[in-house]
Amino acid sequence: MTLKYRHLLLIPLACLALAKPADETSPAATSHEPSDALSEFEGDAGTRFSQDIMLQALGLIGVTYRWGGNSPESGLDCSGFIKYVFQQALNIALPHNALAISRLGEDVEKEALKPGDLVFFNTLGRKFSHVGIYLGDDRFIHSPRAGSKVQIVRITDAYWAKRYNGGRRVTQESVAERGPQLEQLLQQAREVSKKKSSRKPAKKKSSRKKKS
Repeated sequence: MTLKYRHLLLIPLACLALAKPADETSPAATSHEPSDALSEFEGDAGTRFSQDIMLQALGLIGVTYRWGGNSPESGLDCSGFIKYVFQQALNIALPHNALAISRLGEDVEKEALKPGDLVFFNTLGRKFSHVGIYLGDDRFIHSPRAGSKVQIVRITDAYWAKRYNGGRRVTQESVAERGPQLEQLLQQAREVSKKKSSRKPAKKKSSRKKKS
Protein backbone atom coordinates (compact mmCIF):
# COMPACT_ATOMS: atom_id res chain seq x y z
CA MET A 1 0.00 0.00 0.00
CA THR A 2 1.41 3.39 -0.97
CA LEU A 3 1.99 6.09 1.63
CA LYS A 4 -0.62 8.31 -0.02
CA TYR A 5 -3.43 5.79 0.43
CA ARG A 6 -2.12 4.79 3.84
CA HIS A 7 -2.63 8.40 4.99
CA LEU A 8 -6.19 8.42 3.63
CA LEU A 9 -6.99 5.34 5.69
CA LEU A 10 -5.31 6.69 8.80
CA ILE A 11 -7.13 10.04 8.93
CA PRO A 12 -10.49 8.54 10.14
CA LEU A 13 -8.54 6.60 12.77
CA ALA A 14 -6.72 9.77 13.72
CA CYS A 15 -10.03 11.53 14.30
CA LEU A 16 -10.99 8.76 16.69
CA ALA A 17 -7.63 9.14 18.39
CA LEU A 18 -8.37 12.82 18.97
CA ALA A 19 -11.44 11.79 20.91
CA LYS A 20 -9.37 9.55 23.19
CA PRO A 21 -5.60 9.89 23.73
CA ALA A 22 -3.39 6.83 23.57
CA ASP A 23 -2.69 5.20 26.93
CA GLU A 24 1.00 4.75 26.08
CA THR A 25 1.94 8.31 26.94
CA SER A 26 5.04 8.22 29.11
CA PRO A 27 6.93 6.04 31.57
CA ALA A 28 3.90 6.55 33.83
CA ALA A 29 0.88 6.29 31.50
CA THR A 30 -2.47 7.73 32.54
CA SER A 31 -6.02 7.54 31.17
CA HIS A 32 -8.30 10.45 30.33
CA GLU A 33 -11.97 11.06 29.78
CA PRO A 34 -12.86 11.50 26.08
CA SER A 35 -13.92 14.94 24.87
CA ASP A 36 -15.07 16.45 21.60
CA ALA A 37 -11.59 17.47 20.46
CA LEU A 38 -12.52 16.98 16.81
CA SER A 39 -14.96 19.90 16.94
CA GLU A 40 -12.17 22.07 18.38
CA PHE A 41 -9.92 20.96 15.55
CA GLU A 42 -12.51 21.98 12.98
CA GLY A 43 -13.37 25.29 14.61
CA ASP A 44 -10.27 26.65 16.34
CA ALA A 45 -7.68 25.55 13.78
CA GLY A 46 -9.04 28.45 11.76
CA THR A 47 -6.39 28.74 9.10
CA ARG A 48 -5.33 26.51 6.26
CA PHE A 49 -1.86 26.67 7.76
CA SER A 50 -2.71 24.82 10.96
CA GLN A 51 -5.20 22.50 9.24
CA ASP A 52 -2.57 21.27 6.78
CA ILE A 53 -0.08 20.66 9.60
CA MET A 54 -2.58 18.78 11.73
CA LEU A 55 -3.99 16.59 8.96
CA GLN A 56 -0.49 15.63 7.86
CA ALA A 57 0.51 14.86 11.45
CA LEU A 58 -2.65 12.86 12.22
CA GLY A 59 -2.06 10.74 9.12
CA LEU A 60 1.18 9.53 10.72
CA ILE A 61 -0.37 8.08 13.87
CA GLY A 62 1.03 4.59 14.40
CA VAL A 63 4.31 5.17 12.55
CA THR A 64 7.16 3.51 14.45
CA TYR A 65 9.79 5.57 16.28
CA ARG A 66 13.33 5.23 14.95
CA TRP A 67 16.25 7.36 16.15
CA GLY A 68 17.47 9.47 13.24
CA GLY A 69 14.50 8.36 11.14
CA ASN A 70 13.16 10.81 8.56
CA SER A 71 10.41 8.95 6.67
CA PRO A 72 7.24 7.04 7.66
CA GLU A 73 8.49 3.96 5.83
CA SER A 74 11.70 3.68 7.85
CA GLY A 75 10.41 5.31 11.05
CA LEU A 76 10.55 8.80 12.58
CA ASP A 77 12.15 10.26 15.68
CA CYS A 78 10.63 13.34 17.34
CA SER A 79 12.35 16.00 15.21
CA GLY A 80 12.17 13.82 12.10
CA PHE A 81 8.41 13.69 12.59
CA ILE A 82 8.20 17.50 12.81
CA LYS A 83 10.51 17.97 9.83
CA TYR A 84 8.50 15.53 7.69
CA VAL A 85 5.13 17.10 8.60
CA PHE A 86 6.21 20.68 7.84
CA GLN A 87 7.94 19.65 4.61
CA GLN A 88 4.96 17.70 3.30
CA ALA A 89 2.22 20.04 4.51
CA LEU A 90 3.78 23.46 3.93
CA ASN A 91 7.04 22.87 2.04
CA ILE A 92 8.94 24.38 4.98
CA ALA A 93 12.40 22.89 5.44
CA LEU A 94 13.21 22.54 9.14
CA PRO A 95 16.41 21.14 10.67
CA HIS A 96 16.35 17.55 11.91
CA ASN A 97 17.04 18.55 15.51
CA ALA A 98 14.68 19.63 18.30
CA LEU A 99 17.08 22.21 19.76
CA ALA A 100 17.62 23.88 16.37
CA ILE A 101 13.87 23.89 15.64
CA SER A 102 13.25 25.57 19.01
CA ARG A 103 15.29 28.56 17.83
CA LEU A 104 12.96 29.18 14.88
CA GLY A 105 9.57 30.89 14.88
CA GLU A 106 8.04 32.98 17.64
CA ASP A 107 7.64 32.24 21.36
CA VAL A 108 4.08 31.37 22.41
CA GLU A 109 2.81 31.39 25.99
CA LYS A 110 1.29 28.10 27.13
CA GLU A 111 -2.15 29.70 27.52
CA ALA A 112 -1.95 31.09 23.97
CA LEU A 113 -1.02 27.86 22.17
CA LYS A 114 -3.00 27.16 19.01
CA PRO A 115 -3.32 24.01 16.89
CA GLY A 116 -0.21 23.62 14.74
CA ASP A 117 2.16 25.24 17.25
CA LEU A 118 5.23 23.31 18.38
CA VAL A 119 5.69 22.30 22.02
CA PHE A 120 9.08 21.45 23.54
CA PHE A 121 10.19 19.33 26.49
CA ASN A 122 13.26 18.33 28.44
CA THR A 123 13.39 14.52 28.22
CA LEU A 124 17.15 13.96 28.04
CA GLY A 125 18.39 16.13 30.88
CA ARG A 126 18.68 19.19 28.64
CA LYS A 127 16.16 21.76 27.45
CA PHE A 128 14.41 21.47 24.07
CA SER A 129 15.42 17.82 23.62
CA HIS A 130 11.92 16.71 22.56
CA VAL A 131 9.26 18.30 20.34
CA GLY A 132 5.65 17.67 19.36
CA ILE A 133 2.75 19.42 17.58
CA TYR A 134 -0.03 20.99 19.64
CA LEU A 135 -3.56 19.91 18.64
CA GLY A 136 -5.70 21.94 21.02
CA ASP A 137 -7.59 20.87 24.15
CA ASP A 138 -4.23 20.37 25.98
CA ARG A 139 -3.22 17.63 23.55
CA PHE A 140 -0.21 17.18 21.32
CA ILE A 141 1.01 14.58 18.85
CA HIS A 142 4.59 13.32 18.78
CA SER A 143 6.96 10.42 18.17
CA PRO A 144 7.92 9.59 21.77
CA ARG A 145 10.78 7.13 22.09
CA ALA A 146 12.29 3.81 21.01
CA GLY A 147 9.76 0.98 21.13
CA SER A 148 6.83 3.37 20.69
CA LYS A 149 4.84 4.94 17.85
CA VAL A 150 3.47 8.36 16.84
CA GLN A 151 0.61 9.07 19.24
CA ILE A 152 -1.51 11.75 20.93
CA VAL A 153 -1.06 12.60 24.63
CA ARG A 154 -1.99 15.40 27.04
CA ILE A 155 0.40 18.22 27.77
CA THR A 156 -1.09 18.28 31.28
CA ASP A 157 0.05 14.73 32.10
CA ALA A 158 2.42 14.84 35.08
CA TYR A 159 5.35 13.51 33.03
CA TRP A 160 5.02 16.14 30.27
CA ALA A 161 3.89 19.06 32.45
CA LYS A 162 7.02 18.68 34.57
CA ARG A 163 9.29 18.73 31.49
CA TYR A 164 7.58 21.44 29.45
CA ASN A 165 10.02 24.03 28.01
CA GLY A 166 7.75 26.25 25.92
CA GLY A 167 5.91 26.67 22.63
CA ARG A 168 6.89 28.09 19.25
CA ARG A 169 4.83 29.20 16.25
CA VAL A 170 6.76 28.39 13.08
CA THR A 171 5.76 29.93 9.74
CA GLN A 172 7.39 30.25 6.34
CA GLU A 173 8.13 33.90 7.11
CA SER A 174 9.72 33.19 10.48
CA VAL A 175 11.95 30.47 9.03
CA ALA A 176 13.03 32.79 6.21
CA GLU A 177 13.79 35.50 8.75
CA ARG A 178 16.00 33.21 10.80
CA GLY A 179 17.52 31.57 7.71
CA PRO A 180 20.88 33.35 7.95
CA GLN A 181 21.33 31.98 11.48
CA LEU A 182 20.20 28.45 10.57
CA GLU A 183 23.70 27.11 9.90
CA GLN A 184 24.81 28.43 13.28
CA LEU A 185 21.83 26.72 14.90
CA LEU A 186 22.67 23.46 13.20
CA GLN A 187 26.29 23.76 14.32
CA GLN A 188 25.11 24.23 17.90
CA ALA A 189 22.92 21.16 17.53
CA ARG A 190 25.85 19.12 16.20
CA GLU A 191 28.01 20.21 19.14
CA VAL A 192 25.31 19.12 21.59
CA SER A 193 25.09 15.78 19.80
CA LYS A 194 28.88 15.31 19.99
CA LYS A 195 28.90 16.06 23.72
CA LYS A 196 26.15 13.52 24.22
CA SER A 197 28.06 10.90 22.25
CA SER A 198 31.27 11.57 24.18
CA ARG A 199 29.48 10.77 27.44
CA LYS A 200 28.62 7.26 26.28
CA PRO A 201 30.89 4.64 27.89
CA ALA A 202 33.22 2.83 25.52
CA LYS A 203 32.36 -0.76 24.74
CA LYS A 204 34.43 -3.24 26.69
CA LYS A 205 36.71 -5.38 24.64
CA SER A 206 36.17 -9.07 24.92
CA SER A 207 38.72 -10.80 27.16
CA ARG A 208 38.23 -14.12 25.44
CA LYS A 209 41.25 -15.43 23.62
CA LYS A 210 40.89 -16.43 20.03
CA LYS A 211 41.04 -20.13 19.40
CA SER A 212 44.10 -21.21 17.49
